[in-house]
Amino acid sequence: MLVTSALPYANGDIHLGHLVEYIQTDIWVRFQKLRGHEVHYVCADDTHGTPVMLRAESLGVSPETLIERVWQEHTRDFAAFGVAFDHYYSTHSPENQALANQIYLALRDGGFIEKRAIEQMYDPERAMFLPDRFIKGTCPRCKASDQYGDSCEACGATYSPTDLIDARSVVSGAKPIRKVSDHYFFKLSDERCSSFLKQWALKDGRLQPEARNKLKEWLGDDEAADGDDRSQAKLADWDISRDSPYFGFEIPEAAGKYFYVWLDAPIGYYASFKRYASDIGLNFDEFTAATSQCEQYHFIGKDILYFHTLFWPAMLHFSGFRAPSNVFAHGFLTVDGQKMSKSRGTFINAKSYIDQGLNPEWLRYYFAAKLNASMEDIDLNLDDFIARVNADLVGKLVNIAARCSGFLIKKFAGRLGPSDARAMADFDKAWCGAEGLAQHYEQREYGRAMREVMGLCDAVNQYIDHHKPWELAKEPAQRDRLQVVCSTAIRAFAHLMRMLQPVLPGTSQRALDRLAVAHRQWDSIDFNKDADLPAGHQIEAFQHLLTRVDRKQIDALLEANRSDQQAHSADANQASTSAVAAQATGLPDKPNQPGQDQHQLPWITIDDFAKIDLRLGRILEAQAVEGSDKLLKLVIDLGEEKPRTIFSGIKAVIAPGQLVGKLTAVVANLAPRKMKFGISEGMLLSAADESGNVPGLFLLEAAPGALPGMKIR
Repeated sequence: MLVTSALPYANGDIHLGHLVEYIQTDIWVRFQKLRGHEVHYVCADDTHGTPVMLRAESLGVSPETLIERVWQEHTRDFAAFGVAFDHYYSTHSPENQALANQIYLALRDGGFIEKRAIEQMYDPERAMFLPDRFIKGTCPRCKASDQYGDSCEACGATYSPTDLIDARSVVSGAKPIRKVSDHYFFKLSDERCSSFLKQWALKDGRLQPEARNKLKEWLGDDEAADGDDRSQAKLADWDISRDSPYFGFEIPEAAGKYFYVWLDAPIGYYASFKRYASDIGLNFDEFTAATSQCEQYHFIGKDILYFHTLFWPAMLHFSGFRAPSNVFAHGFLTVDGQKMSKSRGTFINAKSYIDQGLNPEWLRYYFAAKLNASMEDIDLNLDDFIARVNADLVGKLVNIAARCSGFLIKKFAGRLGPSDARAMADFDKAWCGAEGLAQHYEQREYGRAMREVMGLCDAVNQYIDHHKPWELAKEPAQRDRLQVVCSTAIRAFAHLMRMLQPVLPGTSQRALDRLAVAHRQWDSIDFNKDADLPAGHQIEAFQHLLTRVDRKQIDALLEANRSDQQAHSADANQASTSAVAAQATGLPDKPNQPGQDQHQLPWITIDDFAKIDLRLGRILEAQAVEGSDKLLKLVIDLGEEKPRTIFSGIKAVIAPGQLVGKLTAVVANLAPRKMKFGISEGMLLSAADESGNVPGLFLLEAAPGALPGMKIR
C-alpha cells in the first residue's frame, strides 16, 4: 500500500488539530505493518503560494530559507508524537516539478486545459493579483464589514471578490483595481470527468457515507428523479494558474504563469514517494501506473474533500496515473466543546505540549479512544482527558504489570511459571478476539478497539483482585500459586501491549522489551499459547511505564499557549514598525505615512486590529476594592456561560453606582492577569483628553438595542 496524510502548509506550526489526522493515519499504518503488509507512508510540506511568499518577505528571508526552517520544525514535532513517516519531503522539489509538468501536459494534450481571460482584483501598490483571502471588505449580501473576498463569515454567502463592497488589499491596504489576465483552467465540467468521477466516487463504493452524500451534491445523483436539483449538478472548471509574483512552479510554455498551489500540492504525494522509491529501490510505476494493483489511501480533513475527491482523482486518471483506492476524511478538533482559541490557550501547538513535559502517548491514546470511521468532529475535553488517561492507561493497563511483576522479580528471580489455563480461556472470552480487533483497526473504528482492549484489562484486573497475590505472597504454602497467578497476568499484559502497539508504540516497545517478547506481529496474539513466554522465561524489572496526568500540567500548557500568543502579538506589533516589515509590505521606510498625524502611533494593518477581540459587556455589579485607591471590581456579562470579573483603575473618576447596567466595550481576549485582589479577565475601553483641556474619563457605550457579547468590528 501507499498511504498519505494531507500535506501541512509551510506557513505555521503543527498544532493538536493537525495531529488528529497524523495520529489517525499513523495508527492505521502501524496496524497494517503488524499484519505483515507492505506499507509505505509518505508525506511532505506544502510549500507554495502567496502566504509563504509574503511571510518570507516579512521575515526578510527567501521562501526557500523559510520552508527549510519550517520543514525542520514539522519533522521534529511529528517525531515527538511518534508519527513514523517512511519519507517526509517538500513540494518544492525537482520530483514534484517534473510530475506537475508531466500531469499538466498530459491533461492539456487530452483536451482538459483551456486558457481564458478573467478579471481579477489587483493591488496597484504591490503590483500583484490578490488571492481571495487577501482581499477584505463589506459583504454584498448582508453588509457585514471586514469579510473575505470569497465568502462572508457573518451570513455564509459566497461571492466573487469583484462583488465585495469597499474592498481593500490585506497586503498593502490599497483599494484593489480590476485587471484582466489570461488564466489556465482544468475542465472539470467535461463530461468525461463527471462520468469517471460518478463511477469512481459513487458506484464503486469507495468513500464514507457522508463523503458520498457530499459528492452527490457536487456530481449530481443519477438515482434522483428527473427535474430534481440533485440530478442536474454540473461541476465548475478549476482555475489552476496564478500570475507573477508567486512562489511556485512556472507553467510550461506559459511565461509568468505559475501552477496554483492546489495543483502541485497533491502531486507532492507522488513526488515524495518517487524520491523515497528511488532511495530504497522501489518501482515507482508499480504503485502509481493506471494498471497498478497496489492500494493507495489518502487520509484528509473533511474541509479539503472537494480537492481530494474531484480534482485529484480526475487529474490522475486523465494523465495516465491510477486513482486512489479510497480517501478517508475525518472531522475537526474542538477543545472543551469549543473551537480552538488562542485567547483561552486551547490553540495548542505540538511543541508546547512536549515542552511542558506531557507524554505524547497520552494524546495518541485519547484521540484513538474518540476516533471512528465517520467525518464527525471530536472533542478534546481536558477534564475527560485527565480522567481517561489516568483511569485507562495507568489504573487499568500498566497497573497489571505494576501489581504482578514485582512478585516475580523478588520471589522467583523474574522467571515465569505455568499459566492458569482456565483464566486464559476466560480472558479469551472477554473480548472480540484478535480478528475482531483487527477489523476495528482496519475500519478506523479506534474507539471500539480501545473499548475492547480496556474491557480485557478489566477482566485481567478482576482476576488479580480475586486471587490477591499480595496475600498469597505472605503464605509460603501458596508460593506456586503466586507464581501462576502473576505469570498468567503478565502473559495477558504482553498480549495487551501487542494489541496497543499501533496506539502506544513507545510504551509497548518498552514493556515488551522488559518482558523479552520476541514475537510482536499481530498473529502472535493468542491466549491459547504460551510459546513466546513459556514457563521458565525470564523478565526484567519494570520501571514506571506511564505516569498520571496532573491537572497542573494542563493548566501550565494552557498558560504557555496564552503567553506564546501574547508574545507573537507583541513581536508582530514590533515588526510592523520596522524597516524590514515596511519594505515587505511595499510601504515607504519612514516614520509616518501620508495623511498620518505626527503624534499618531505607527500604522497597523487590518490583521493587527483583528487580533483584538472587542465585545459589548453589560456591567452587572461594581464595587470599590478595599485596600486600593484606584481599583473597582466589576462583574460583567459578555454573553458567555458565566460573567467575568474585571478590575479597572477608574475608581477616582467614576462612582460604582453610575456603572451598573451600562453596556460598554471590553477587550475580551486580553490574557487574564493575576492581581493582589484576584484575577482580572479583560479590560474596559474608555476615552480621555490627553491635553487636559477636557477633564474626566468617558466609557464607550452602545446604542439601545445592542446586546452583551456582540462583537465590535
